Amino acid sequence: MTVQPSHLVIGGGVIGLCTAYFLGKAGQRVTVIDRDPSGDTGCSQRNAGMVVPSHFTPLAAPGVVGQGLKWMLDRRSPFALRPGLNRSLWSWCWQFYRHANRRHALNSRELLRDLSLESRTLFEELAEELGFTFVRRGLLMLCESAAGLHEETEVAAEARSLGLEAEVCAPERLRELDPEVDLRVLGGVWFPRDAHLDPTAFLDALRRGILRQGGNIRSGKVMDFRKSGDSVVCALTAEGEELSAERFTLAAGIWSAPLARRLGLNLPMQAGKGYSFTLPQPTQQPELCYLLKEGRVAITPMGDKLRVAGTMEIGGSEGVINRRRLEGIITSFCRCFPAFKPGDFTGLEPWSGLRPCSPDGLPYIGRVRNLSNVVIAGGHAMLGLSLAPVTARLVVGLHAGAANVPRLDPARFGKTG
Repeated sequence: MTVQPSHLVIGGGVIGLCTAYFLGKAGQRVTVIDRDPSGDTGCSQRNAGMVVPSHFTPLAAPGVVGQGLKWMLDRRSPFALRPGLNRSLWSWCWQFYRHANRRHALNSRELLRDLSLESRTLFEELAEELGFTFVRRGLLMLCESAAGLHEETEVAAEARSLGLEAEVCAPERLRELDPEVDLRVLGGVWFPRDAHLDPTAFLDALRRGILRQGGNIRSGKVMDFRKSGDSVVCALTAEGEELSAERFTLAAGIWSAPLARRLGLNLPMQAGKGYSFTLPQPTQQPELCYLLKEGRVAITPMGDKLRVAGTMEIGGSEGVINRRRLEGIITSFCRCFPAFKPGDFTGLEPWSGLRPCSPDGLPYIGRVRNLSNVVIAGGHAMLGLSLAPVTARLVVGLHAGAANVPRLDPARFGKTG
């Protein structure tokens, strides 16, 4: 006899799995349903694996629009916008433009700081509980130009004003922090509180933890919901199943937006496509993680391997690989890490994933209004892994009756028409 779960989590990426694990710890009988329960088709499995309290500025920030327009002229740049006759895309772009200002950034930074710091603390606890490796050596933001270093020096000052450690580093200091790696840069900023992990190992550990708690992880594609009064009573799948539960959490990444519409909620979200390579035998192995200021490339050691990731293609689609963007990632990486050559990437299969991006750069975390038993968690853009544990803790509290955080409210852009 199948025991009905007390909680159905829709989505098996890092947000869904973290939420399921925390719900299990709270005594819930949890089932996770995902299009691909291995998580390999989403953006959770092969991302850069960074936990970044240094990222207190939302994606919608001053200067982003102007820089993006310049990058669009370069096919190898780290940014692209896939235009088309898509009303939702242009509506998203307008909302992004409205939020890409100094006031929004200032109003968001303390919220993002607090979420990130709490999430980092939870990662330390999870590493003890689940047995994955959590590396706490910080992040280096590398700058090739004087203009870039000046901008990051200002970010470092802002970080310190928020109580976050940040050290501006000359090349000599960079060598002290990671002596086994050759760098060709003007300088950088070290954020000691940042950390990194192998996302595949983390997700595998979460799956094992959920199963040990008595939870279930299964495949299936949720298409709709059946409601009764102010509650959802079951999720309807493409396979014709009706999955009943007492409570529901929608954490399906970019696929949360169409499902939210079935709940009467407008959830503006666009796919921000990213790419990564994993070098199995790197020429040199860093001891901490890096971001390249000018190239927007992330570099993360993962055991004996090295992950190199980058690009933000707004409106990107599954299954389409842009070779020019890949060349841009490789070129930027090899320029700053001269021990590596483009030939090191020959024969490596690139990976791509779709990050769910909200137009104001803040995630959607909150209860669905007029529905007493549904919480949405998504829209984290590039911070999905970094904010996953704190998101999970918030979801548990929301299901227990906590109030929505207004800045994160899924209804902040209104209901569907």
